[in-house]
Amino acid sequence: MDEQEQYRARRRKRRRQQRTVSIIGFLLLSTGLAWFFESQATTTVIVTRYADKAAAEAADPGLSLTGEQRAQELARVLGDVDVVAGVDVIFILPNRRSAATSLPLAARNNVPVVTVENPGDVKGLVRTILTDYKGKIALVITEPEFMQPLIAKMQGSKKLPKIGDVEHDNLYIVTIPWFGKVKTLRLRYGAPYVPAAPAS
Repeated sequence: MDEQEQYRARRRKRRRQQRTVSIIGFLLLSTGLAWFFESQATTTVIVTRYADKAAAEAADPGLSLTGEQRAQELARVLGDVDVVAGVDVIFILPNRRSAATSLPLAARNNVPVVTVENPGDVKGLVRTILTDYKGKIALVITEPEFMQPLIAKMQGSKKLPKIGDVEHDNLYIVTIPWFGKVKTLRLRYGAPYVPAAPAS
């Protein structure tokens, strides 16, 4: 093989190596970008109160018939809230009414239910959601007094309207993007809340 042929062979080999390096670099870059954007996805947290509780004077009452119907309606409304997957996790309080509210949705979509032993620790709950369920959809079923601090801790609205004693139809949806402003939406579901008429 003369020098010219050797030179051409070396050039062809270098071109093949450059193409291989370019392809590998492109694949690594694509994989890295896909991982980055996936890891920085928007987290959605839906916050609501447990459904209507039973009137019985039990220390840990369950749901009334209206509450059971509302829990079913919650499952209907949130069952396909995300067209791809739905709610990924449900956080509840350590009481019967919160567990009963979560039951229809958890059973319908096979969603894991996590009991929050210290509901007042909103900072810890937010940290758990943003660490373990980043980019997912979480439902939090809690007491009315913890809803505002929880939403505020996620940088959501700090001006939630006062919740009535028997008001159970609020759904607050907090979207937490990896970049940009947190949004807080309020929807209503199930039997509407009717404030009591003022005493005359």
